[in-house]
Amino acid sequence: MPTRRRFLLSSAAAAAAAPALSLSAQSAQQEKLPPAIAALSNRRSQAVPITLAEREQRLDRARALMHQNKIDAIVITTGTSLTYFTGLRWGQSERFFAWTLPATGAPFIVCPVFEEGRVRERMEAKPTTLPSASTTRVYTWNEDEDPYQLLAKAHKESGMATGRIGIEERTQFVFADGISNASPALTTTSATPITFGCRGIKTAAELALMQLANNITLSVYKACYESAKPGMTNRQFSQLVDLAYTHCGVTGDASCQVGEYSALPHGSLQPQTIREGEIILIDDGCTVEGYQSDISRTFVLGDPSIPKLDKARKVFDIVLKAQSAALAAAHPGAPCHTIDAAARDLITAAGYGPDYKHFTHRVGHGIGMDGHEWPYLVRGNTTPLAAGMCFSDEPGIYLPGEFGIRLEDDWHVTEDGGKMFTPQSPSLEHPFADK
Repeated sequence: MPTRRRFLLSSAAAAAAAPALSLSAQSAQQEKLPPAIAALSNRRSQAVPITLAEREQRLDRARALMHQNKIDAIVITTGTSLTYFTGLRWGQSERFFAWTLPATGAPFIVCPVFEEGRVRERMEAKPTTLPSASTTRVYTWNEDEDPYQLLAKAHKESGMATGRIGIEERTQFVFADGISNASPALTTTSATPITFGCRGIKTAAELALMQLANNITLSVYKACYESAKPGMTNRQFSQLVDLAYTHCGVTGDASCQVGEYSALPHGSLQPQTIREGEIILIDDGCTVEGYQSDISRTFVLGDPSIPKLDKARKVFDIVLKAQSAALAAAHPGAPCHTIDAAARDLITAAGYGPDYKHFTHRVGHGIGMDGHEWPYLVRGNTTPLAAGMCFSDEPGIYLPGEFGIRLEDDWHVTEDGGKMFTPQSPSLEHPFADK
């Protein structure tokens, strides 16, 4: 699962990459796993995939929102919104591929002619993940043809000679531009009211997948913390996390920043060595059936009583209180910005303000099939919380040249307020202890 933080290390990791291990070498590697990691169990079978019936309900919800927003169709090319509605996982390419959902009528797909077999294979699979597969029409284009004119033709044949087309926000510019210019009778607009309107509220099935992803991440972090030793590099720690996730049957990773580099919220490329009594900040998560976790933990190894940690312990306690304050401010109807304000006001009152001076980022982001998705817990965002929305809660205090402390757990809105997926971390010295 590529992430914003792991991208920073991709060049160095690629240079150090080893050839694929043989089965015997993999077995030998498994035997050498630290005991805490070897004790983890494969949890892949606990993940219950999203059903075809739930995907059909998503289409019904999308159509209702299209009628409310006066949008006649939404066009989705690739990415998580495509997977959300159809179950298709389609890599982004320079060749135009799109799934279109009209407000009335059957969906249709526009794709290169040589991809038709791959599309139909997924449509005809037993069971298929694609809603309305039996009524979905496939339009194909050859390499020397204009796919956008074909899309306009498909819209016309579906009854849309004129109207408004919603384009998913992560669509490549060349695709969005081609769609906009293909037919003067069709106008384009943002599909976000539809995609966010559907994806922003998680169902019980989605929450269960996110709960599992968070549970796995916390168990992996704990096992790697118990396996870490002074003298280990930060990249070696990240490799332990990779192994642990593989042992659990999922994909995931974690960045690891040590000492002064922990004051950079998204880390540094500099090689770092873990030493006793130095701050260690780990961050990221895993993917379960397409749903993400995102957890940060800050801790120390070795003797925690050394005097230089007194300041860090005080900062940790402030950050922990800020995380709790943000969660306590959450309830259905509360504007998103009030969650950020609850944490930021507490950090400022503790002497680490004003504003973004040491708490340099928003308190949280939406999370689901994307690690970062709407809505965002940031000043100025008046979007009201609703039951089923999921977020990170990640206040931090960063002191350049010294250290940074961030605590991050994911949570969701219930009718009674905010609820964490995982227990908060109680201290630098015992980051995974029960409170």
